[in-house]
Amino acid sequence: MPTIAPLKFSDLSISALVAGLIAMLTGYTSSLVLMIQAGQAAHLSDAQVASWIWALSVGMGVTTIGLSLLTRVPVVIAWSTPGAALLIASLPGVPYPEAIGAFLMAALLMTAAGLTGWFDKLMRALPASIASALLAGILFRISVDVFVQAQQQTVLLLVMFALYLLGKRWWPRYAVPGVLAGGVALAGALGQLHFESFNFALATPVWTTPAFSLPAFVSIAVPLFIVALASQNVPGLAVLRADGYHVAASPLITVTGIASALLAPFGSHGINLAAITAAICTGAQADPDRNRRYTAAVVCGIGYLVAGLLAASIAALFAAFPKALVVAVAAFALLGSIASGLTTAMQTPAERDAALLTFMITASGMTLAGVGSAFWGVVGGMLALVVLRPRAAPAGG
Repeated sequence: MPTIAPLKFSDLSISALVAGLIAMLTGYTSSLVLMIQAGQAAHLSDAQVASWIWALSVGMGVTTIGLSLLTRVPVVIAWSTPGAALLIASLPGVPYPEAIGAFLMAALLMTAAGLTGWFDKLMRALPASIASALLAGILFRISVDVFVQAQQQTVLLLVMFALYLLGKRWWPRYAVPGVLAGGVALAGALGQLHFESFNFALATPVWTTPAFSLPAFVSIAVPLFIVALASQNVPGLAVLRADGYHVAASPLITVTGIASALLAPFGSHGINLAAITAAICTGAQADPDRNRRYTAAVVCGIGYLVAGLLAASIAALFAAFPKALVVAVAAFALLGSIASGLTTAMQTPAERDAALLTFMITASGMTLAGVGSAFWGVVGGMLALVVLRPRAAPAGG
């Protein structure tokens, strides 16, 4: 049985060190705002939001370091970004203990998918077009709010929009961090940063005893499980294999599922394989030698642990930013995922109508029978897929 061997410092190069740090910083700056926004929408306390970030950071750090050292492969773990986006809409309507129970159930579903080999079967049952349309619908609803914010913060958002376009043109990898840095600088110049309540503090985990309800299960747990599986784990595995790492999928999914379950009472909505940030560590830019790139992931994991210790300060820092800035950074960070989701959703002509319905229902934000739009988007899309499926030609016709 494989054992975790210590990091060989001779394997660590400057390029791997830089790649690991960039991967960690990109992950936080591009999507941490989603959790801050979800916490604010659900009226969570600063301590609860800090515990949420702490739980995710510790889970990502431990699993990234452990799995990378165990496999000698750059296995980067991340929180579920589309899951965080989903929670902006669904978390406010559910009591927090029931949301925690839903996080736990989603984690147990993921663990079962890994242990039993459901992963491949589930992905075959859920067409890529429906899963991609679901992701795009969730993210679209969050991102479109940036245009509403532009009515009140026109100067700030126009400048951030210009920075995003310039960044995508000249420095695409750093476009979102650049938008964040530029937005913070401009907000400071306009007197819109409020650091009165900010102070340096270590994070303190906050335990919330899980409660369970059917509405929370179908509106949070099931969509959270689907989007993490379809939009994080599948692309994450694709990134690894595209760079020549053919590691077994089931153990990775099982480990992240167990870690998510253990940390759910502290606020973790789930961790899974990374895709975008993983590519920073798996490619040749991390190290020309494929066998040494695991060190970049280890550096990233160490960065996660440090960020977890400072989660209280990180949460307070983002809370000091104007809402428009937070919404804009989140929106620009999600544009690529929306475009990718819609592209995949529309690729198969026979499934376009079903995928479009999935997208529209999910993006609507509707609530029916106490269940959120993400669930109904999958139901509507799958129903349309069955009804609109072309009939087989008669024999001998």
